[in-house]
Amino acid sequence: MNIGILAHLLGYLPYEQLAAKVAANGFRHVQLALWKAISDFDFSKPGQLSPGLAQSIGEAFDKRGATVSVLGCYLHLFDRDEEQLRLNRERFKELLRHARHFGCTIVAAETGGPWNGTPSEEEWKILRSTLEQLAEEADKWGVRIGLEPANGHLIDTPVVLKRMLDEVTSSSFGVVLDPGNLLTSANMGAQNEVIEEAFRLLGDRIVACHAKDRILMSNGQIVTVAPGAGQMNYELYLQRLEQVNPGAPLIMEAVNESDILSSRSYLEELQGQLAKDSLMR
Repeated sequence: MNIGILAHLLGYLPYEQLAAKVAANGFRHVQLALWKAISDFDFSKPGQLSPGLAQSIGEAFDKRGATVSVLGCYLHLFDRDEEQLRLNRERFKELLRHARHFGCTIVAAETGGPWNGTPSEEEWKILRSTLEQLAEEADKWGVRIGLEPANGHLIDTPVVLKRMLDEVTSSSFGVVLDPGNLLTSANMGAQNEVIEEAFRLLGDRIVACHAKDRILMSNGQIVTVAPGAGQMNYELYLQRLEQVNPGAPLIMEAVNESDILSSRSYLEELQGQLAKDSLMR
């Protein structure tokens, strides 16, 4: 298993310092969200990124034994404000154009929110149009778009994501899977079925995965915690991931610097045990 981390969890820093900190913490790859992680350039609007800058950032990680496995793109993809939506599309397209200069072939995104209901037909059409435009751009540059279903977003479940993938038929789309983003107070008791459904519907499209954990509190509230510190069935999750995409990037979330080591050790030990069990069958 190839375990990495969201780069911005290690700080908002100049990229050379960030790359050094990633390496000092023993990670071989990161998901890099430029405007959340890198402080020495303003990536809040399109136009700042260039092939040379992207290559310099990628090389800063590479020379320290790490890579940018995924570019993160936290943007609202069905915004009703036409100018804001245009800006968001351009920022996403810029990442697609320059991804390979980072040494990366995946740009990951949730679809936008907060969302607390069934999408209107208009919002669905706006999102579909956005994804069609992004797919066309991704095709030009040989880059994959990793769509992530997440509670609170328009695409919030594997069923909804499967519907969109059926409507926008492009090989440029892959899936970033995070079971923690699918678990709620209503379905936590059926989490095995939630995980199995996600792999059944989306397993053949997975390009990367996230790792965080969830706890259902006695008051019914769901709390997000570091991998291994909650109640999620990680054994089932990692078993299914190994079956459909062994070696896929697994990117840790919801950790701070005090629990990075314990969370990574938990994932590595579980992986080792699962590999041992597989050999004994």
